[in-house]
Amino acid sequence: MSDTALNVATYQKPKQGNYYCGDSFIYNETENNFICALADGLGSGELAKDASKAVMQVIEENPDDTIRSLIEKCNRVLDGKRGVVLGILRIDKKEGTYAYSSIGNIGIVVVDGSGKKSRNIPLPGFLAGYPRELRVKRGDLEKGMRFLVFSDGVDERKLSKLFYQARTVQDLIEQYDIEFGESRSDDTTLIAMEYS
Repeated sequence: MSDTALNVATYQKPKQGNYYCGDSFIYNETENNFICALADGLGSGELAKDASKAVMQVIEENPDDTIRSLIEKCNRVLDGKRGVVLGILRIDKKEGTYAYSSIGNIGIVVVDGSGKKSRNIPLPGFLAGYPRELRVKRGDLEKGMRFLVFSDGVDERKLSKLFYQARTVQDLIEQYDIEFGESRSDDTTLIAMEYS
C-alpha cells in the first residue's frame, strides 16, 4: 500500500462570539498507521479546550496504539477535568484496513469508492475519567474512500448535500466554509480525508 496517499483538509471555527474553540483535533501518519481524532470538550470556552487538548496530547504521544488503548489512556487523563466526547479513526496501512469509534456526538462517515455512505452510531455519553463501554467498527481500505470526522457544530444533512458535489476534500472544506461558515451556534470542526 506504499503507492497510496491520504489527502486531508480541515475546517475549525469557535462558536460565534467565543475566542476559544472547545474542539481539538489531530491527524498523524507513521510508517504503519494513520490516525485522526477529534475531541469536543464539554461546555465551551477555555476549560472545554483544556480537556480536549489533554486528550489530543495522549493520542499524539501514542500514535501506534489501538483505539481501545487510546480511549483508556484518554479517559485516565481526564480525571479532574471536564469531560469530552471523542471520535477516533485509525488506518492500518500494512493490513489495508480502517477502524473507528466514537463516544458522544462526534460524527464519523465513511464513503467507499462507489459512493456508498455509512455513518457510525456513536455510543451515548462522554469520557470523564471512569470506565466506558466501547464499540469499534472495522473495514477494508480501498482507493477512493473518503472519511469525514466532525463535531456537533456541523449539520450532517447540510454536509451531505455538499459532499457529492465536491471533487476533492479541499473543495468540500472550502464549500462548507462559504455556505455555512458564518452561522455557527457551536464550536465547529470538520476533517475530510480521501484515500487515493
